[in-house]
Amino acid sequence: MAAREVRIIFAQVLERVRTLDPANARRWFDQLAILNFDGGSLAVGCPDQAQVQYLQDHCREVFTRAAQQITGHLVVVDFCLATAPSRLASAAESPVVGPRLHPDYTFENFVVGPSNRLAHASCVAVSQSLGNTYNPLFLYGSSGLGKTHLLHAVCHYVRQAALGVTVELLSCEEFVNRFILAIEEGNMAGFQAQFRGVDLLVIDDVQFLSDREHSQEEFFHTFNALYNNGKQIILSSDSPPAEIPSVEARLVSRFNWGLVARIDPPSFETRVAILQKKADLRGVEISDEVAEYVARYVQANIRELEGALTTIYAMSVTERQPISRALSQRALEGQIRLASKNIAIADIINVVRRHFNVRLADLQGKRRSQSITEPRQICMYMARALTKHSLEEIGGHLGGRDHTTVMHACAKIADAAAADPKMKALLDELTKQITQAVQS
Repeated sequence: MAAREVRIIFAQVLERVRTLDPANARRWFDQLAILNFDGGSLAVGCPDQAQVQYLQDHCREVFTRAAQQITGHLVVVDFCLATAPSRLASAAESPVVGPRLHPDYTFENFVVGPSNRLAHASCVAVSQSLGNTYNPLFLYGSSGLGKTHLLHAVCHYVRQAALGVTVELLSCEEFVNRFILAIEEGNMAGFQAQFRGVDLLVIDDVQFLSDREHSQEEFFHTFNALYNNGKQIILSSDSPPAEIPSVEARLVSRFNWGLVARIDPPSFETRVAILQKKADLRGVEISDEVAEYVARYVQANIRELEGALTTIYAMSVTERQPISRALSQRALEGQIRLASKNIAIADIINVVRRHFNVRLADLQGKRRSQSITEPRQICMYMARALTKHSLEEIGGHLGGRDHTTVMHACAKIADAAAADPKMKALLDELTKQITQAVQS
């Protein structure tokens, strides 16, 4: 088969892959190249080992299915480094050196905002000077806020910048499982050599040590061995060290030796930037209007933002329509309705009342002082945005006010949010508190 014909076939395969599996499609797929197409074997070359691992882990099945649909023949797809020797081994056959890194999780692809600036800066500093800046570095925050992204970014940077540096990146659950296996096989010496001899140890979700006394003991000694030898330790958790349940005080003390950095949920502006970055990584074009619409309604974490983008893109591909606000609304209407159906006006009033330290009787009463009027109007605005209640129903919860009063309040708060970043930030914070209160 001629080279030009092979390239045309592979371009069709890539297009089919993006249709079959939009969640895993990436812009860098355009950098992939056919290295060999012989009979039923299709060898695909990748510029980077992390991309090989990603394709092997997430995309081999869909590439194989797409290749079979395009060619009409039984085809097996293998991935390998484009610089590999002429005898091309698949990723499944090739030895994996170092941790399995996600190709998207680099510093270049991390969106920095007020909620994560300290965590990002500390990771950059640590990656440039292992063991000398913040040791240990402890990141904490709720699930889906970017902790794992930063851990992988450090490993990417170190792998590219420092030859000969040994790195171990794994979840705490995997660390515990390897420890148990070493005990069962009588190979504690091998286990200790593996983890105490590295230059950089990165453990994700260290809260998994809770209630595991023997694992805590082993991790304590591993920590001490690395720290005393000037080796870098980076840990992540869903809570700060002192709030991890059933972890020995001596471990908590060591977790606090270096820098403890918190990651908070992203602000509205950061969510918009994250959506644009995620779309760019997939080669998807979305307008500012669409990004702002999604960011307004999807606020919990970055994973939900990415899931919303996948849903929108999948509908766009299925319906062969460009991504617009109208299409995005149709794609997410079920998700938004599900997120908002459990929010009651009473939930909104309680959060706003506590924030402004005002009484329910005042919000429902006749007082018109600024200290009461603004919280009352914010309640109306947020009830309109977060629930499906009518203007009359919202006014009824706030002292029997009519629908025109509610409309005026909503317009006034909307104008204030557009003109004053502090008001916009306040509304975002109150929305987060309301959502968390309902979900807890």
